[in-house]
Amino acid sequence: MAKSTYDESKIQTLSALEHIRKRPGMYIGRLGNGTHLDDGIYILLKEIIDNSIDEFIMGFGNKVVVRVKDNSVSVRDFGRGIPLGKVVDCVSVINTGAKYSSDVFQFSVGLNGVGTKAVNALSSEFTVTAYRDGKFSSATFCKGVLISEKTGKAPEEDGTLVSFTPDPELFGEYAFNEDFLVTRIWSYAYLNTGLSINFNNKVYKSAHGLLDLLEKEVGDEGLYTTIHYQSKQLEFAFTHVVGSYGENYFSYVNGQHTTDGGTHQGAFKEGILKGINEFYKKSWAPQDVRDGIIGAIAIKVQEPVFESQTKNKLSNTEIRSWIVGEVKDAIVDFLLKNSDEAEKLNEKINNNEKLRKELNEVKKGARASAKKVSLNIPKLKDCKYHLGQSATHRDECERSVIFLTEGDSASGTITKTRDVMTQAVFSLRGKILNVYGKKRTEIYKNAELYNMMVALGIENGLEGLRYGKVIIATDADTDGFHIRNLLMTYFLTYFEDLVLAGRLYILETPLFRVRNKKQTVYCYNEKQRDDAVAQIKGSEITRFKGLGEIDPKEFGQFIGEEIRLVPVSIVGMQSMHKTLEFYMGSNTPQRREFIMENLI
Repeated sequence: MAKSTYDESKIQTLSALEHIRKRPGMYIGRLGNGTHLDDGIYILLKEIIDNSIDEFIMGFGNKVVVRVKDNSVSVRDFGRGIPLGKVVDCVSVINTGAKYSSDVFQFSVGLNGVGTKAVNALSSEFTVTAYRDGKFSSATFCKGVLISEKTGKAPEEDGTLVSFTPDPELFGEYAFNEDFLVTRIWSYAYLNTGLSINFNNKVYKSAHGLLDLLEKEVGDEGLYTTIHYQSKQLEFAFTHVVGSYGENYFSYVNGQHTTDGGTHQGAFKEGILKGINEFYKKSWAPQDVRDGIIGAIAIKVQEPVFESQTKNKLSNTEIRSWIVGEVKDAIVDFLLKNSDEAEKLNEKINNNEKLRKELNEVKKGARASAKKVSLNIPKLKDCKYHLGQSATHRDECERSVIFLTEGDSASGTITKTRDVMTQAVFSLRGKILNVYGKKRTEIYKNAELYNMMVALGIENGLEGLRYGKVIIATDADTDGFHIRNLLMTYFLTYFEDLVLAGRLYILETPLFRVRNKKQTVYCYNEKQRDDAVAQIKGSEITRFKGLGEIDPKEFGQFIGEEIRLVPVSIVGMQSMHKTLEFYMGSNTPQRREFIMENLI
């Protein structure tokens, strides 16, 4: 192999917008095709809406109009509008904006002058129009390059209109998922009481902020009246949920959903513990106080510090003490004024403590019988890199995945083709126990459930998770679908925070192979199969029912760069619990009737 010359000619300087297109991950986290809530197309929309929200926070404009049709997006706010002489600079010149001035924007997420520019650079079409005092200034771009400008008079309300189409050269065949969009729109509404968001001709508005968010999530599953508090810079709400394990939080900074939490979420949890222990004059353990809790916190900070451009985790340390103090005092105040609710909470915590002690006894027996040393887990083929393991190999650690497969045949196929650096395989013996409605002690009584939990590293919470993605990889037949449902029930019953964190996926593998001597096409549904048969003359069709039926030489491509994953997500706790109860509970007559009515 010839060595390439490394000299002055190899040194390149990219313009800021060229750099965004070359390294989009630095700016929007990931590209994706729209099948995951955090895919790039939703981040682009968020960046534009954030600017409109910043206007509302500063007291200008209480309405935002959002339209998403096909792959085109438009956002119109009624704030102050971009100053007409700076329209082009504000959407195309990095480090240009008014967010550096606390006089103009006090609690903004967009602090680095990058967001809108990234949207511009990553869009095949991008148009911005600012309206001020009966005049307008408009600019149109293609992939960040200015195409045209217009100015003139316009009898429009002040504000800004941005429309864009994410560039298919970068995002491929993508599509906006309306459920994901509605979830984001509702988040904006909950965090900005009084703001009206018109999304595709439907209005979203919240009167009670985070209280509305939790009531939508929890419904009638709450054990006591939701504790809700709001001040100038802090709002929080929480309750405990019937039959729920672990802790689940929604956390926000200046309207930004910090999916990985941060110092504000940690301070919130500490404040809950201190407030409850102070009121009851106890020294309960954190897990006894918070097990089964669902909470939400939103703070406003003038200079938020995030761990990355995608702003998923807050790093400010100076905010901890005042959040802890304010949360503690608010909880004590609520419990003093609501003795009935205080009694319900007291009963819940005492029950948590009792269950934990019972669980600890079962744990001892499970650990003794397992006799495991480190991670010597049966049926686990581990990988080298694990989540959070190494700062020098952060990308590899984040890419680490574990496939949960059924039987030795399927796991053997994946094991032979996997990337041993970042892909682990855990093989199930078959159908696992249906754990719906069962106590957490069942995990420690069942070797397979126990080994799976230890392999994932989630025994003591999500902080110990060893893989960036947990992927259910079962056969595309009746048994495979049943095992998939049993696994989802396992995670949604005991580890729903793993699902809320967007870590659980289902592997999509081809159902058909259509080929002749010259050409081979893999198809994921019957329509693709029929199209392939029409195009490939003299073709033969193979139906794959199990992963073990696919030759390892062929299978590698389906877990490589082009891997197709379906994220497992929760619309709301209440609906999730009802769905689990219907499909996995003991309501046999109703379920049998449903099956008979829908049987094909």
